[in-house]
Amino acid sequence: MPPRLKLRDIAFFERPVHFARPFRFGAVTINATPQLFVRVEIEVEGKGTAIGASAELLVPKWFDKRPELSPAQTVNGLRRSLAIARGLYLARTEFLTAFDLHASCIGAQVATCAKNNIPSLAAAYGPAEIDKAVLDALLRAAETNFFDGMAGNIAGIDARLSPDLKAAEIAQFLASRKPLARVAIRHTVGLDDTVEGEGGVADVQENAGARYFKLKLSGDPTADAARLARIGKHLGTLGQDYKVTLDANEQYADLAALRALIDRLDRDADLRPISSRLLYVEQPMPRDITRQSPLGSLAARGFIIDEADDSYDAFPAARALGYRGISSKSCKGLYKSVVNATRAAKWSVSGEKFFVTGEDLTCQAGLAVQQDLALGAFIGITHAERNGHHYVDGFGDTPAAEAHVFAAAHPDLYADAGQGIRLSIHNGDLLMGSLRAAGFATSVHPDWSALRPLEQPQSLWEKSA
Repeated sequence: MPPRLKLRDIAFFERPVHFARPFRFGAVTINATPQLFVRVEIEVEGKGTAIGASAELLVPKWFDKRPELSPAQTVNGLRRSLAIARGLYLARTEFLTAFDLHASCIGAQVATCAKNNIPSLAAAYGPAEIDKAVLDALLRAAETNFFDGMAGNIAGIDARLSPDLKAAEIAQFLASRKPLARVAIRHTVGLDDTVEGEGGVADVQENAGARYFKLKLSGDPTADAARLARIGKHLGTLGQDYKVTLDANEQYADLAALRALIDRLDRDADLRPISSRLLYVEQPMPRDITRQSPLGSLAARGFIIDEADDSYDAFPAARALGYRGISSKSCKGLYKSVVNATRAAKWSVSGEKFFVTGEDLTCQAGLAVQQDLALGAFIGITHAERNGHHYVDGFGDTPAAEAHVFAAAHPDLYADAGQGIRLSIHNGDLLMGSLRAAGFATSVHPDWSALRPLEQPQSLWEKSA
């Protein structure tokens, strides 16, 4: 039986993160945003108390892209999501499994957030971050690592939120995992990133020797095709084979606009360096349009959902529309990633390929990148977008002493090559060995005294007109 626990406390903190270069995706450009830190204390039945932690950026205009809201208002929505989740989780005072706790709160979380004008994707942020910290504490109490703990289903994940599956199928999937020893980075080329020359896509000082590239799209088929042709020309100088993915972040208005881009990819010789190496296209249309638009013949290209992944039934619904994959992001919920990976494995048995990908809103060095990497390595994601090392200078605003503690605890993941401590990338890969520490992929926690309490959200979320 999975161990049972009760929450004793949940505390939120934050730290500013200033970017080394602007990150433009969709309709937003980020230069700085706070990083959230969660600290929980739990009591594990028969084992005493334990502390767990998690971290994630509070990213503006991704969870909620409504044009009438400012970036600050969308961050406030995430703060509200956290506050609502804290109240719901702490209200459960009995001993429960970790998944019991999540499953018993997620419905009320989405409903309460809806009443506060917070969409489902943002609503899931609060539980996602608390769940990671709870799991960290539970693994520490059990003195086991994430990979072994999850293989034994320490959280007690079942099928109550995914009735298309059986609990035994989830348990069997977990038990069958052989975690990856290394995960390739996928280098993002943002809409404002340099394409040519020094600092461009083929500059190994910028791309860190990556063999996988994620290319952002603007939603304009003509402009995107021209830019992809430029990128493909320069990627051709790498001296090694490469693969690409495309990400529109909901910017293609409808199927007609999307078809115009795919037609160019299929027919334009200048786009062959991209189209011949294209693995999938990520979230091309707005989430509401996505749900109403079967892909039809376009499905042959391979599409995944990301921002449209706002519920446990999103993947089956997307599959019915012609989508083959879905992203794993720990900020959307680690349990949902496990459930979706179970589905992909089950559906692929018949021969049609379904898959889960590793995407990243800029997981920062330390807790965030380690926990997201471990989740992906566990469910079998061989390459994952890694933005933190590119858009933020190493550990960024983290105190040097804290960065050194993480580097000492995880020497295969971080190194100082004379420019401060950064992710250590080995021939385009990140190594997973030290993530087998007891706890959720980390031997150490942040310096809590160097963090400030999370800014309180506005008491009332402003209703949009």
